[in-house]
Amino acid sequence: MRRYHHLRFDIWLCLLLGFLVSMGTAKIAEKVLDRTYESYVESRVVADGDIGGKAGEAVFRAQSVDDLLNHDTFTIVSPGIEYRNRGGGYYESWYMQAVTLPSGELVAAVINEDSVQYGGESIFDGDNVLPVGKVVYADLSANESFLGQIEYSEKLSSHDFYIDMLGGGGTASKETYSEAPMLAVQLGTLMVCFAVFHMIGAKLGLFPAFFSRRRKQDGE
Repeated sequence: MRRYHHLRFDIWLCLLLGFLVSMGTAKIAEKVLDRTYESYVESRVVADGDIGGKAGEAVFRAQSVDDLLNHDTFTIVSPGIEYRNRGGGYYESWYMQAVTLPSGELVAAVINEDSVQYGGESIFDGDNVLPVGKVVYADLSANESFLGQIEYSEKLSSHDFYIDMLGGGGTASKETYSEAPMLAVQLGTLMVCFAVFHMIGAKLGLFPAFFSRRRKQDGE
């Protein structure tokens, strides 16, 4: 037969009180993060013409892998958001997407979506100009998990490099930006409050103490 272990009432009560307090600290943290998010977004803005920034008319429009390898900086013109539909994967800490060049060749690129220039009435039609990019040499084949994700429909034309179209830009959504700090605040508050409430209850004789001191007997 299975044995069911139930938490004591004092533990449940202290957890509940800690949770209620953590909801309050989470509200305070949310207001603080709302303010810091604005500064975070401003710090991630990339100037036009820089890597990850918007590509002006003077930026070279790459047509093939040879063009990429023979130019320090460039941009790629994509039909709509075709590059989002081919798949992507995580390489180290970046999410990369498979971008089709006008030549038909396929390359991996990390893209600053804030700097994509949409040429149609919506993001789905017209020619979209991707941010300014540069070639970064890397052995993509060493990361089998990444290749399994980004090549689920078609293999890349090269595993020797990827395109950096992010630079110092790219912003996380407000939800993603706030998620980890909010969770840390709530868990931290819960743990501290649980310990404090239980200690107070134990001192008042309401709860059994977790640790009891043994008095040494004479002669020990």
